[in-house]
This record gives sequence, structure tokens and C-alpha cells, in this order.
Amino acid sequence: MRSRTATCSCGQLRIEVQGEPLGVGVCHCLACQRRTGSVFAALAGFAAPYKVSGTATEYVHVGDQGAKFTFRFCPVCGSTVFHTEEGHEQSSVNVAVGGFADPSFPVPQDSVYDCRRHPWVQLPPGTQTYDKDPT
Repeated sequence: MRSRTATCSCGQLRIEVQGEPLGVGVCHCLACQRRTGSVFAALAGFAAPYKVSGTATEYVHVGDQGAKFTFRFCPVCGSTVFHTEEGHEQSSVNVAVGGFADPSFPVPQDSVYDCRRHPWVQLPPGTQTYDKDPT
């Protein structure tokens, strides 16, 4: 089974995941824009088990539908590396695609909060778009 490791900018915080992503997507919500400092977040979901090394600072965000997401970022360099959803911590994790530093990483299949997408952002052909979060 293939192993992948995502790290923060300074390398202090790492997460190792196994296998192929359950899904890859981008989120254009305003919370993700603020959290990443970019115009969208690119995330890949992976099934457990996963292994975390280093120290993380946590930030809990409540989504529009009431779900609680715990974002983990490096207290040294500030990079967001991964997050989990309350109640699903033992089954899956969402990792920032940029943390893998792999230009050959699979393209996103889904785009959520398309209503907030900056008009100059072009999505890969075939990307399924959702005006808000479909869950």
C-alpha cells in the first residue's frame, strides 16, 4: 500500500497516510479562504489509520450545518496540515494537498461553496461543483 507524508513548512508537524485518497476536493467557503490565506483550500481525505508526528495547535470551527472540524496547524510556522470532523476522528482525516508538495497529486473531483469561488479560478474539466456543502 502506498504511503504519503504531508508536512508543514518547517517540517515539525507531519502526517503519514496510507493508500489512495478517498476523495480530493477544493473548498471556496470564506472560512477556508481566511484559514489558508488563499482563495480556496485543497483537501484530500484518507481512511485511518494515519500517523501524526510533532506538535500541533488546534482550532475548532463549526461549519454552516453544525459539524465541528478540528484543524491542526504547526505552532512554529503556522501551516495548516490536516483536520478531522467530530465523530469521524477514528475513521478518516482530511489533509491539505499542498502539504504533500507533490505536483502529480490527483486532481480534485469536487468543488464546494462554488458560490464563493473567485471568478478567475478555473476548475479542472469534470469537477463536480456544489453551490454550498452538499452534506
